[in-house]
Amino acid sequence: MNNMLWIARRLVRSTFRKRSSWIVYFGLPIAAVLLSMLIYGSASGGSLRVGVLNQDGDKTLTQDAIQFVEGLNNVKIAMTDEASMNKDIASGKLDSGLIFEDGFADSVRDGQPAHLRLVSAKGAEVTAYVKALLDGYLVNVAAIGQATKSDPDAFDAIYADYRTSSFKLDAESLQDTAKYKDMTYQTIGFLLMFLLTSAVNMSGLILKEREDRTFLRLLSSPLSARAFVLANVLVTFLIQVLQIVITLLVLKYAFGIDSGVPFGDLLGTLLLFSLVAIGLALLLTAFSKNSRGASALQTLIITPTCLLAGCFFPPEIMPDTVKKISSFLPQHWLLDTLTKLQDGQALGSLGLNLAILVAFAAVFTLVAIYRFNRNNDVKQFI
Repeated sequence: MNNMLWIARRLVRSTFRKRSSWIVYFGLPIAAVLLSMLIYGSASGGSLRVGVLNQDGDKTLTQDAIQFVEGLNNVKIAMTDEASMNKDIASGKLDSGLIFEDGFADSVRDGQPAHLRLVSAKGAEVTAYVKALLDGYLVNVAAIGQATKSDPDAFDAIYADYRTSSFKLDAESLQDTAKYKDMTYQTIGFLLMFLLTSAVNMSGLILKEREDRTFLRLLSSPLSARAFVLANVLVTFLIQVLQIVITLLVLKYAFGIDSGVPFGDLLGTLLLFSLVAIGLALLLTAFSKNSRGASALQTLIITPTCLLAGCFFPPEIMPDTVKKISSFLPQHWLLDTLTKLQDGQALGSLGLNLAILVAFAAVFTLVAIYRFNRNNDVKQFI
């Protein structure tokens, strides 16, 4: 035990003797948080700029509809003409244009709202909000028209009462937390890649020790090869615990990003993935004859699997074939667990996801142990 702790201290000193190691292990995860904020920080837009073109004159129904749109939250209107509207929409000064054509008020009176157009160069993304609320308003007014088609005086009386109705609607603005969940997802995706990379780098020290013959000199002492590997695993796990904790603390307290997941649940699932990363690192080390081979395997496996698992972009945009392939990757199951936790599911209800992660860690580790036991040829480094 004392020998293993001595090796662990030696590995820590040799690893963090270089300043670059601090940047790689702790600076990059923090940079991932900043990058996620840069990607999703501007996702929530400001006010929607709507140009209004009134071709129906000063009719009461038309003016009231314009006032309704003007009163919507996060909507700013500007009265304009057709030429200016088209020019401003094309240049991006306006998000959309609302055109009340001649005959709009009469169509509403008849109970069949028409002669209304909503145009935009950005599509339904910016028109859906105004269209949905304006349609709801016009449906109510059109219902009065349908009930009083043959009696204009009755329409005016009922509509006047509708305008001055005593009911009151209180509205409160809620904070949009979707972008924070996206930032968390993206940050965790980058963190998974860093955990895999750091685990392989630390396990690669085993190969380097063998290449420079330090490993043989250590084995001539009371230290066993098993203790040397366990010391490496211990140090790797402690480094990854620090990586995870620092990233989560920076995410929550330094930048104020609410992940939507209890801190303990998120920490526990990431620590479980850390065991998967260590198992995979040992597996790559076991199948590598030298550090160059391990580096090649790292490049060949880690980045492509992170890409397929959706660590770098939302899984919704991935083709169905890629989604099926990602089901065979541990990163997918960690990210799937994160998404379900953000959707409000309890960690206890995600037993299948956690069991799959445990299975990945167990299989990687057992295959690595088997390979280490079969590979006793140390003469290749002499």
